[in-house]
Amino acid sequence: MKQNILLLFIVICLLLLPFLLIKEKHDAKSPPSLELDFEIECPILIEVKGEQQKIPLETYVLGVVAAEMPISFHEEALKAQSIAARTYVLRETNYGETPIEKTVQKQVYASEEERKKKWGSSFEEYEEKLRKVVASTEGEIIVYKDQLITAMFFSTSNGQTESAENYSGYAIPYLVSVPSEEEELFAPNVNKQFEYTKKEWANAFGLKWSESIAKTFQVTKTDSNRVESVQINGKTWTGREVRTLLGLPSTDFKVTFKNDKVIVDTVGYGHGVGMSQYGAEVLAHDSVGAHDILLHYYKGTEIKSFSTCLKSPSNANNSN
Repeated sequence: MKQNILLLFIVICLLLLPFLLIKEKHDAKSPPSLELDFEIECPILIEVKGEQQKIPLETYVLGVVAAEMPISFHEEALKAQSIAARTYVLRETNYGETPIEKTVQKQVYASEEERKKKWGSSFEEYEEKLRKVVASTEGEIIVYKDQLITAMFFSTSNGQTESAENYSGYAIPYLVSVPSEEEELFAPNVNKQFEYTKKEWANAFGLKWSESIAKTFQVTKTDSNRVESVQINGKTWTGREVRTLLGLPSTDFKVTFKNDKVIVDTVGYGHGVGMSQYGAEVLAHDSVGAHDILLHYYKGTEIKSFSTCLKSPSNANNSN
């Protein structure tokens, strides 16, 4: 009798297995873990904080691409952004089960009204272009070993993307440093310069200015030429902390103490991990398709297509 019950339990588990998805969690403070998610409801609706109603997945993706990437970009770059945005929100929200903020820390989202205001008289032209782009990628996601990836992306690189390990201290196999060159051909402000008075500089670090600050200032860099840490008077700040304290566009910066000023020169914009948006534009203009753009920035991944309910993943053609 017990054997029959056990056999029945195993059969039920096997029948339910296709309806369960495994999600990997990457956290800088703890190792990744695998957990079984829930059965996905259809259609997939995304709850965006600040929006009154839930938004159909593909409509949400369109709004993210409109907000996150210039509409003037090459269609293959826009397609790559569409697939990355879809992948990101599905993982971040557990396939629509939890809400997502429309912030730069997550994904910015532009509603139809916001797009009309942003594009003005060009709205119909741009909306049509974007709808065709998003529709051509419908249902496509990025996976690593059949699990949705954390599809991080940013604006502009310094010629090399940053690895997740350098950024957070925790290695993620598909978020490694890769070349992303010639972005200055398309990006308007790859290089920027900032000036601070010595008092402003010291105050940013909670210090009182003294000449020892300049004398003890030391920088450690990562292999992508971004600042890993800064030392001043025996105290240490990470590059990310310095970027926040000074309001810098990236962690690739050079500091020069000059007379009564502190000069900071920066390269790139954003955290540097994952897909560079202007790097995608460069590749697209070099006749690289959207799938191959994604495979360049997310190493060892695959592009897959799924049914409306995400219950039947299948390999997608990797060439556009």
